[in-house]
Amino acid sequence: MTPTANRRLRIGIGGIGIESSTFCPHRSTTDDFRQTRGQDLLDRYTWTRPGSGLAAAVEWVPLLHATSLPGGPVEAASYLTLKDELVTRIRRAGPLDGLVHDIHGAMSVVGLTDAEADLTEAVRAALDSVGTPDGTGRPMISAAMDLHGNVSRRFAEPVDLLTAHRLAPHEDAWETRERAARNLVRCLRESIRPHRAWVQVPVLLPGEKTSTRLEPAKSLYASLAEIEKLPGILDAALWVGYAWADEPRCKAAVVVTGEDAALAAAEAEKLARRYWDARRDFVFVGPTGSAEECVERAVVSSRRPFLISDSGDNPTAGGAGDLAYMLGRLLENDAIRSGRVTAVHPGITDPAAVARCFEAGVGAEVTLSVGGKVDAHHGGPYELTGTVVALQHATDQKARAEGGAYDRGVDMAAVRTGGLTVILVARRKPFHTLADFMGPRDGGLGIDPRTYDIVAVKIGYLEPELYDMAADWLLALTPGGVDQDLCRLGHHRVERPLYPFDADAYADGGPDLTAVRLAPLD
Repeated sequence: MTPTANRRLRIGIGGIGIESSTFCPHRSTTDDFRQTRGQDLLDRYTWTRPGSGLAAAVEWVPLLHATSLPGGPVEAASYLTLKDELVTRIRRAGPLDGLVHDIHGAMSVVGLTDAEADLTEAVRAALDSVGTPDGTGRPMISAAMDLHGNVSRRFAEPVDLLTAHRLAPHEDAWETRERAARNLVRCLRESIRPHRAWVQVPVLLPGEKTSTRLEPAKSLYASLAEIEKLPGILDAALWVGYAWADEPRCKAAVVVTGEDAALAAAEAEKLARRYWDARRDFVFVGPTGSAEECVERAVVSSRRPFLISDSGDNPTAGGAGDLAYMLGRLLENDAIRSGRVTAVHPGITDPAAVARCFEAGVGAEVTLSVGGKVDAHHGGPYELTGTVVALQHATDQKARAEGGAYDRGVDMAAVRTGGLTVILVARRKPFHTLADFMGPRDGGLGIDPRTYDIVAVKIGYLEPELYDMAADWLLALTPGGVDQDLCRLGHHRVERPLYPFDADAYADGGPDLTAVRLAPLD
């Protein structure tokens, strides 16, 4: 490839990102995706802005970026609409030196078994068709991913550079994207065509067991930066995989990228072996119990606010978000039902119930059939009678650019019965921050979770603001599309043997963790 040190590079930015639980009856459509194009797409990143070092060296070409709150599999027609637009925009962009492939890595699409591979093959073909500005070599692809993504060989082969988050919770998400961009620019500037060493590890664990706040994930992920410093290595990445999709690609993976093929392979194999050897050491990020046990322990505790994770219906992992299972367990408790203990339970998705609250108005008593319409397999709707205490129109909210589509405007209603305040939402929405409860400064529900004894949130491990807020915390092992008890979900398409489904497999020396050396894409 001709050196590009003396000219400005042309690099596209685009991708499609979502986590999709194949155990969730929800179906994701184009309406669930926040779609960003043009200057709005460039404005997502700090390193594309005037004054940044990368902006001076690169003409960044915005294509299409589509990101969604996790959910069920994407409808085929919706996926094709987004994929076709991304591919068309690449072809119309003209010659490109490369692409920052800003994706998640755990997208499932109805009718496909490896959606990211399908997307990336199409992206690769489109890039190859436009070629590079100097007419030599192939455009390079640098993928920025979530560590809960899946990396099949079919997906990895058309990608020159792969990297992933190194923290869970993902406080380094934007750093990951910048690393992907900087690695790409470096390779283009220095005419590096990197070798990739890829190996899958037959382990599939939920994110709530692989948080980097705890060992062994803490040390495993901390070691990636040290591997990256080795001469001849560009990047080291470890994916734990996505536990709630039933597809052959779902398992842990390691990719080490660099100019030294032998060293990359050796480091990938060592990292994969360390992960395999530590498989039984991973534990839940917090103490656990059934919903009933968690509610009872929270009620008798003196630590306030006491947070409970309704983990099986976590919408930010792919749950439907409309299960009333935890609602029922909360109102079974006499102390909460009578009002001696206060609790708030946000985020049950039910547009009909929200509409009924708006019709009735604040102060009205309503009887609602709450939840259980999308995911009807875990108890169905709950009949709730209470008083409407707050309403918020979607137009009252300010959507946050950070995190993509998570916080587009949504109608919300708060209903109080006894000591419990239930927050109902008209479309799936997470509650990760104080602003999610209280609303922006110009209005909102005005509910401060810090003033309640118990906060029962549809989430897995706690995001930073909730983590800092919690005086104590329990992870409730509730049913749902992202059930933490993987063995009761019913996986049957994953490749076996696979830990923890086959806990005693590979008794003699463990699996073959020889790295596959993927040659540079010249």
